[in-house]
Amino acid sequence: MTSLLLADVRPWGGDAVDVTIVDGVISDLSPAGTSTDSSTAVEQRIDGRGLLALPGFVNAHAHVDKSWWGQPWVSYGGQPTTQGRIAHERAERDKYGIPSIGGAKAVLREFLRHGTTATRTHVDVDLGVELRGIAGVLEAAAALDGAVEVEIVAFPQDGVLRRPGVLDLLDKAAAEGATSIGGLDPATIDRDPVGQLDALFEIAARREVGIDLHLHDRGDLGAFQYELIAERTVQAGLQGKVNVSHGFALGELAPARRAEMVDQLGEAGISWTTVAPATSAPLPFREMRAAGVAIGLGTDGIRDLWSPYGDGDLLQIARGFARLHGLRTDEDLTYAVELATTYGASFVHRENHGLTVGARADIVLIDAENAPDVLVRAPRREYVIAGGQVVVRDGELQV
Repeated sequence: MTSLLLADVRPWGGDAVDVTIVDGVISDLSPAGTSTDSSTAVEQRIDGRGLLALPGFVNAHAHVDKSWWGQPWVSYGGQPTTQGRIAHERAERDKYGIPSIGGAKAVLREFLRHGTTATRTHVDVDLGVELRGIAGVLEAAAALDGAVEVEIVAFPQDGVLRRPGVLDLLDKAAAEGATSIGGLDPATIDRDPVGQLDALFEIAARREVGIDLHLHDRGDLGAFQYELIAERTVQAGLQGKVNVSHGFALGELAPARRAEMVDQLGEAGISWTTVAPATSAPLPFREMRAAGVAIGLGTDGIRDLWSPYGDGDLLQIARGFARLHGLRTDEDLTYAVELATTYGASFVHRENHGLTVGARADIVLIDAENAPDVLVRAPRREYVIAGGQVVVRDGELQV
């Protein structure tokens, strides 16, 4: 049995408590000063000094296999369209050793530095890399002793139907442990939305995995595909297992059409992940919340052949979400932090992700007054506890 005591920390900025962790799980929370090393047989004690405590961040949309993090600077190139970025990446990735175990590990370490302890990551599956990227990401996660729990979406970045053999790779990935299979702009990439979606839903239903679709198409074309997805989700009995990533069109629809769409998504149990880009239309997040459409935040790719931006800090994404949606009140600012933490649990299949007894001990300690203060300043993470391990101490990585 291993044990750790976090003394004098303030969950969400509230009253100070002592948190006892046993074998990687929160076993007790008691008023600060009432726990002692001797009474709990604690092996390690950390003086929290009244730091604010949050649950570990959950990155619900990442691409940890794509990054050149840790390598010399790579200048941006290629064409700025989705198809242009795909072609550029395919032409250049071998030059930079993408994908690699070392590259994925470097990204996961940056996640930990910023407090992310669980992620759903899309990993490219195509005729060039086959399933090699998935194996590399899993090996990188294992090298960090599971400090970041990783769920895999087998992602056909170069298309599905237009690349014969990709469906077989997705089926194999699902059989070998991917929790979801992905898709990409069924209308504009494969130019056959019905065909792509029917094929993906057949695999997902048979293999009992989820579906996570990148959808960049705007306006009515995007909305049409959401309708197709909702219909197939219900038909296949996959409610609660289908996610739309990006989904820019939802915020662009006329109010009446948007309200109908949100209701349809809620009835089908479809969730949504966003990186909250500043150039996108705000999501109707209040209506989505009321309809039961879960929202997750993600960093997308960081320092890759698509874009030089990103540092792995999900708190920056939460702040971007708040600014995009004009959030100002303490309640709304706190909600943005909750999206990055507690509300991200469903995207990594956790029923209990929080500062509660029985939860995996994923805890981030920050020198801040309250959750709104954390959001607007994004101060450094003083300590990060991942599964009971101290992985960041005084802002410095320990793994």
